[in-house]
Amino acid sequence: MKTFRTSKGILIQKIAGGRSNVFLVKASREIFLIDTGPAFMRNQLLKRLQKAGIESIDYLILTHTHFDHAANASIIKERTGAKVIVHANEAAYLLSGDSPIPHGSNLFTSWLIKDFGKMVQKQVIYPSCQADILVNNEFTFLNHGSDIRIIHTPGHSSGSMCIIIDNEIALAGDTLVGTIPGKCFPPFLDDMPELIHSWQELLKTECTIFLPSHGSEVRREVVAKKLAKEIALQNSFAAR
Repeated sequence: MKTFRTSKGILIQKIAGGRSNVFLVKASREIFLIDTGPAFMRNQLLKRLQKAGIESIDYLILTHTHFDHAANASIIKERTGAKVIVHANEAAYLLSGDSPIPHGSNLFTSWLIKDFGKMVQKQVIYPSCQADILVNNEFTFLNHGSDIRIIHTPGHSSGSMCIIIDNEIALAGDTLVGTIPGKCFPPFLDDMPELIHSWQELLKTECTIFLPSHGSEVRREVVAKKLAKEIALQNSFAAR
């Protein structure tokens, strides 16, 4: 179980992985779970939590409501008593268990969504879950004894969020990916200009490590380099 720790002592554990990463965050007085993985990871996740001695969770934060992040939210809420936090833009998707699949960001993924998106969408509906806390632009836990805040980072989806921990480590959901070393561009997204703005917001923090929901950690310099390249590309298109 890979772990990270901030200078102030907040512990971050990748408690489940494979198709999607799930992170357990242990602060001074509270326990957070970040995402839940797809439906087929349910048993793995529950066993890992049991092995870690976790019977109750204070908050389940969903970086967004796609099936590979929120499919087990209902069972986690039921078993652990966690309060579920989601962005207001996606609360209705969580309640219906039917969250739209995003567009492809390259030729291959665009083709996949165009030819198979509707079929896949019908197969990945998950159990309904009622959110307890809705986020708009930002939500902070400073008054709860933890230096943890949630920021809205749309682009991959309209309600995508990142969790900033001690201003050192960010849990980035699908705003970034770490499946290919040295790269961080997500293969699926809804809005490119919003994604660029969200990267800019992430780089306004002092975080040096970004932990995505897919792949390994991404370093700050990788994000900064990719952001500069994308801005230059957008400017060249605008100048034509």
